[in-house]
Amino acid sequence: MTGIFQRNIYEVPNDRSKQYVFVFNHISYIDIPVILKTIRRQQFRVLGKAEMAKIPLFGFIYRSAAVMVERGDADKRAKSVIQLKAVLKKGISIVIAPEGTFNMTHMPLKEFYDGAFKIAIETQTPIKPVLFLDTYDRMHYGSIFSMHPGRSRSVYLDEIPVDGLVLEDVGFLKEKVYKIMEEKLVAYKASWIKNADDKKMSV
Repeated sequence: MTGIFQRNIYEVPNDRSKQYVFVFNHISYIDIPVILKTIRRQQFRVLGKAEMAKIPLFGFIYRSAAVMVERGDADKRAKSVIQLKAVLKKGISIVIAPEGTFNMTHMPLKEFYDGAFKIAIETQTPIKPVLFLDTYDRMHYGSIFSMHPGRSRSVYLDEIPVDGLVLEDVGFLKEKVYKIMEEKLVAYKASWIKNADDKKMSV
């Protein structure tokens, strides 16, 4: 009905029998609906911003698929982390945008927060990066009324193991995942990236 056609690209096969901490680049209001079309036949929960639940239609999708977090409340953030760890203990994957909010720059990514990587290390759950190449063009982050029909591609990258890593390695793991995702977004020529040769990583 929207005229948006989803296609998954697998650089490596996705093992649906395993659980992951999925991480994705956050660039559009339509990212969450695309997640629901990208990760199929695999149980997962998304970490979602509480304020998004107020948006018509998209709010309903968030509430039904997400563990909600209020970023301005430290106690509620901590509670959300506990919930996500409990989900992993049940054998269910989780999905987190490590940028925390929309990337409103012309860089491949904005800086990452530590949360996804701390959870991965503490639960010894591998990271699985997924790239959204076209959601910026399908619905710009500037308005929920900017939807345009067209293709939507999600790219599954290779999993990144965390075996044996400890919390002191969070920075190393975060930088490693950032670099992999950044390089792949440039290679796939994501449309929002400008002056890719001059980009500076801000992790």
